[in-house]
Amino acid sequence: MSSWKKTLAKVMGGTADANIRYNDLCVLLSRLGYTASQGGGSHRVFRLQGRDLINLQDAGGMAKSYQVRQVRDQLKKYQP
Repeated sequence: MSSWKKTLAKVMGGTADANIRYNDLCVLLSRLGYTASQGGGSHRVFRLQGRDLINLQDAGGMAKSYQVRQVRDQLKKYQP
C-alpha cells in the first residue's frame, strides 16, 4: 500500500488524529486533486473547486488534530 493511501486510511479511521504528519497530510490532499498555496509562515491553504478551503498548519512536523478532523469531515461530505 502506498504512503498516501496509508495516510488516507489513518485519517478516515479517526483514531490517530494527533499522529498524522503534516507533510503526509499535504501529500494526501495533493494526490486527491487539491492545489496548495503557501499561507503565512507554517500555513498552507488547499483548494478544490466546489469544496471548502482547507487550512493546514505545521505544528512541529505534525498536523493539528482538529485540522485532521476537518479534512476527514470534508472527505466524507464529498465522497462519490
